[in-house]
Amino acid sequence: MEYIIGIILLISFFGLAYYCIKGHNLMIGFLLITLLWTILPLGGTLFVSQSFLASNPILQFGKDNTLIAALNKIYQSAPEGWGTTLVNVCWGAWFGRVLMDTGIASTLIRKTVELGGDKPFVTVALLNIVTALIFTAMTGAGPVIAIGVIVLPILMSLGIPKSVALFTFMGSVAAGIYINPVNFTQYRAFFLKPDEMPDFTLGWYAAHWGYAALIIMLVITTVLAAFYLKRAKTVHAWAAQTRGAASEQKNAPFYTLLLPIVPVVLKIWLDFSVIGGFVIAGFLALFLCGRMKGSFKENCQLVNKLYYDGVVDTAPLVGFLLTLPMFNSVAALASPYFKVILGNVMPRSEIVVCIVFAVLLCMGLFRGPMTLVGCGAATLGVLSNVASFSVPFLYAVFAIPTITVNIGSCITQSWVAWGLAYSKVESRDFLKLSIPNAYFAGILQYVATFIMLGGLGAAWFLS
Repeated sequence: MEYIIGIILLISFFGLAYYCIKGHNLMIGFLLITLLWTILPLGGTLFVSQSFLASNPILQFGKDNTLIAALNKIYQSAPEGWGTTLVNVCWGAWFGRVLMDTGIASTLIRKTVELGGDKPFVTVALLNIVTALIFTAMTGAGPVIAIGVIVLPILMSLGIPKSVALFTFMGSVAAGIYINPVNFTQYRAFFLKPDEMPDFTLGWYAAHWGYAALIIMLVITTVLAAFYLKRAKTVHAWAAQTRGAASEQKNAPFYTLLLPIVPVVLKIWLDFSVIGGFVIAGFLALFLCGRMKGSFKENCQLVNKLYYDGVVDTAPLVGFLLTLPMFNSVAALASPYFKVILGNVMPRSEIVVCIVFAVLLCMGLFRGPMTLVGCGAATLGVLSNVASFSVPFLYAVFAIPTITVNIGSCITQSWVAWGLAYSKVESRDFLKLSIPNAYFAGILQYVATFIMLGGLGAAWFLS
């Protein structure tokens, strides 16, 4: 009977992948599959063999491990445990709004363009670097759109084709996400509870792999942009609109242009609080840029409005983040059945995992079974239960399809979808540029993963 239940669970897994690919609501999708994966594994305990039950204590219920306790863990404790992640997301969104409201982000972009002069490739390379640096601190659709409406017209005014401009901007956003403290906290929660493995910090991760992943993504995106530019015909468009808009905007003080990276530097250098970094840098930006010159009441209203706007930016993500931990928790109940079906198929060595994931990078597109912001949590649940892999290694394995492929290259990503509509680029034209980028960057990142995170030892394994 365990084989039948395992097959049904596997079919539902692919059903979730199809659901995500079609672009349906992720919160509802993960809630539905959580219910299904609760009913089938628990109901199956009434029909499976005794040897199967005996070898899987997680499915044995009694005085010390009651059925109610198991359900409470899935539907109460699991989402509650993500409270720390959501708090970081909200404060990060507030900081992004501060950088936009004070003009710091737009000033960085304009100064970069002035430095690049009339050389399109130099400007593209500099803008990619600055965009990546900005998004080591900012995150969410709102900030990406706010920076995009500055960067994209500038690139197109230089004669860069719209599809190339959109591709290189989105790729540089994804590069910065690799060491963004909010995204790191969010993705880390897929693998660990907040109090587990405290040594796996942003500083450790960045030094051992994160910087390399960022540089690889940034370099490959820039090199491919140069290659695409050589093949493309330049069409000068939007120039008058861009220059006019730029001339009307006031630059932020030059000494404030380092503030976007302050939270990241504090976290990596001193392991200082992420939220504390956002608060310090955010209020410094508001004071130094003259946004806090009103009365106490007016200043309070400004801070409140920026926080409100930032939380609205993250609202679609919040519901998903509250159902996802339920799914992560229930995956543990389903994993014994998956192990029966896939135990002899799933890769068990680190080099094979890297090769298989590199070959199947396309499955990170369309919220596929390799991206954590799609249905990759199910794949993670299966892979982590059929063999022993270190947490940092698994983090990198799933971060590549999540960030390089989905965030930077996929049309189902919210800000990519916005960019397509804004720049009037066809989906197929964008994918023709972004998919090769995802493969070139992703393969190199998997090589770095095996070299830098392979064979870490027992200290990095969860008991």
